[in-house]
Amino acid sequence: MITIYTDGAAKGNPGNGGYGTILQYKQHEKELSEGFRLTTNNRMELLAVIKGLEAIKVEGIPVKIYSDSKYVVDAVTKGWLWGWHKKGFKGKKNEDLWRRYIPLHNKYKPQFHWVKGHAGHPENERCDQLAVNAAESGQLQIDKGYENGQV
Repeated sequence: MITIYTDGAAKGNPGNGGYGTILQYKQHEKELSEGFRLTTNNRMELLAVIKGLEAIKVEGIPVKIYSDSKYVVDAVTKGWLWGWHKKGFKGKKNEDLWRRYIPLHNKYKPQFHWVKGHAGHPENERCDQLAVNAAESGQLQIDKGYENGQV
């Protein structure tokens, strides 16, 4: 089982933001994070999931994702994403990231689990710390999807 923990943060929403992701497989653990100069919390929550899935190097291993984002978890588990996709994402935000997510979902078929944020869950707290630190770092990248108006 590959377990992925994720969190996103944005100061100002929109504002500078970041994501934090932890991947765990057997005794191995990897942390990922990046900061962006102008983005939203929901974009960072979704990007954290995408980056975690993109970091997987082997197929065929079950994947569980733990996120405190109702937006991301509900979009997938309640099937909203597939309705949005069928309608060409008309009127929906973050189309660029959802289109990036869909092939990853089809490849890994992850199971999503919602966790309450800021409730003492160790990996969620660590992901939050990674996301906030990235958002506050001096090395902020451009969220091209957001800044180019593709949301």
